[in-house]
Amino acid sequence: MDRNQLVGIVLILAMLVGYQLLVPKPAPEKQAAQKTQTTKPTSESGAEAAISKAELPLDSAVARARFGDFATVATGENRDIVIENKDIKVTFSTHGGRVKEVLLKNYKTYDQKPLVLIDEKSSKTLLELPTNHGKVDLHTLYYQSTTQSGTVTGQAQQIVFQAEIAPGQSVEQVYTVPAEGYVIDYDLKLNGLNNTLANENIRFFWEDKMRQYENDLANNRRAATINYLTADENFEKLSEGESNQEATLEEPVQWFTIKHKYFLSGFVAKNSPMPKADFKTLVDPADSSVVKRAVADVTLPMSDVKSGKAQYKFFFGPNDFQLLGDVAPEFDQNVYLGYSILKPINKYFFVPVFNFLEKFISNYGLLIVALVVFVKLLLTPLTYRSYVSMAKMRVLAPEINEIKERVGDDMAKQQSEQMKLYQEVGVSPLSGCVPVLATMPILFALFMLFPNLIELRQKPFLWAHDLSTYDAFITFPTLPFIGGHLSLFTVLMTASSIAYAYYNNQTTPTQPGPVNMKALSYIFPLMFMFVLNSYPAGLTFYYFVSNIVTITQQQLIRRFVDEGKIRAVLDDNRRKNASGQGKKPGGFQALLQKQLAAADEARKQAEEAQRKAKQKK
Repeated sequence: MDRNQLVGIVLILAMLVGYQLLVPKPAPEKQAAQKTQTTKPTSESGAEAAISKAELPLDSAVARARFGDFATVATGENRDIVIENKDIKVTFSTHGGRVKEVLLKNYKTYDQKPLVLIDEKSSKTLLELPTNHGKVDLHTLYYQSTTQSGTVTGQAQQIVFQAEIAPGQSVEQVYTVPAEGYVIDYDLKLNGLNNTLANENIRFFWEDKMRQYENDLANNRRAATINYLTADENFEKLSEGESNQEATLEEPVQWFTIKHKYFLSGFVAKNSPMPKADFKTLVDPADSSVVKRAVADVTLPMSDVKSGKAQYKFFFGPNDFQLLGDVAPEFDQNVYLGYSILKPINKYFFVPVFNFLEKFISNYGLLIVALVVFVKLLLTPLTYRSYVSMAKMRVLAPEINEIKERVGDDMAKQQSEQMKLYQEVGVSPLSGCVPVLATMPILFALFMLFPNLIELRQKPFLWAHDLSTYDAFITFPTLPFIGGHLSLFTVLMTASSIAYAYYNNQTTPTQPGPVNMKALSYIFPLMFMFVLNSYPAGLTFYYFVSNIVTITQQQLIRRFVDEGKIRAVLDDNRRKNASGQGKKPGGFQALLQKQLAAADEARKQAEEAQRKAKQKK
């Protein structure tokens, strides 16, 4: 492994370690109006108090005093209506005309229990209507519905909830459940109530005590957040991590989602965006039963309600990139695909290739093997160039050692003499570095992609029960840097990395310098083991297979590279350059040679000045 390759590895290590150190820490939000909350509120907000008050029983006098014209629908029958399709089971309630519970039929929790995304215990909502006599929570009223429980087949099914205030005056909430999928359309209608309404927007408050669906609570908390899209289509989110966060926006919002690691509960405005929004994620470290408490407090335009354009969508489903594109603009950004420079690699290459391979390979461990082989075949030209570059360095090793013996420990002169040698034989010092640097975006893209691939969730392979999380092959009391488990796939990845380093060190000449690069090539894999021990087994398995394939690939390439022919080519270049027939160096090599020549000239001048100073003495 030459110095250029090791520089690439150092860069990878620096970014991975930096990612580990920086991700858990909340970063300031971009919006100027946002502010970070670092302490948990100890008192109930107005919406929370209103929800608690709404749960108390009412008599007619209290109902009249509290609800005014809406008192006629402040009491009634509480009936559940269960509607399901092939993907979700939704329970609606006539008390509030609201979504009471959502069960995702195709998924289980980490301990194989039914995955209930929201229910009455975890999720509370308030839909506050401003009237001339005060504010009324529409989710505390009682509605009538002729819909019966059942399964949606064929066409989508509408569930209409109507609360008749007086003859010709009513509130309607209309839900449309499709025959498949996770999007529920929602329309809010106020019939004949224009004279009753105040000139304010409607308030929609949603609090969700996010449940734990994956095995690693700390990782769940780091991933849980609220995402949202502003009216000018800027995707934003509350900072991920294990601290409290808050964002108060004065600009309109098109949609927001309460995001678990792999699942979403979202609300989308079809027409006019929500004029104002306040989002919070609150963490109680002492409460392990709740991942985070997510609070969304937004306003819905009254003008849309009066004009019959109060149309929205609920999304209750998996955070699956393939499903989100059609929900709303930029909705697929809920799946984090890496930094902006890496996102196109995942979005336009790895995700489509992964989903293509899914059609033919049902075992996800074998699918990862196929993905490695496919990527390595595409990168074969770069691997070949890198190997040829190392072969050239091996051929030149005796001459480089001779330079070192001749000039001694003068590093500047060593580098200058080496550049002259490279120019004589037509070798670029970057020829081995460029292929390595070109593969770095692939490594980074996969590092960002695998922890967010729901396709790997609860997919077993060998001893790993779930490729989307670490394989706890051995568990023990929590230790610094490594945690309370040891991942066998990470150990195998480390062993294969050391084997690859050993193989390279046997075929790569020692480079001059104050640092023993060959020794570092064994240390880096051990450091990576601590970094990746808690990362998904699918990622470390990919890196393990990638190392094995790379060693095999280089063994095959070695059979086609004749170092004797390389020596002949270098000698021929030397003769041509000596006779003036060779190509002049260009690009970076020429610039570097110029700089080294200038440094050499400066060194000679300094030595001459010292010599003259000694003569004067």
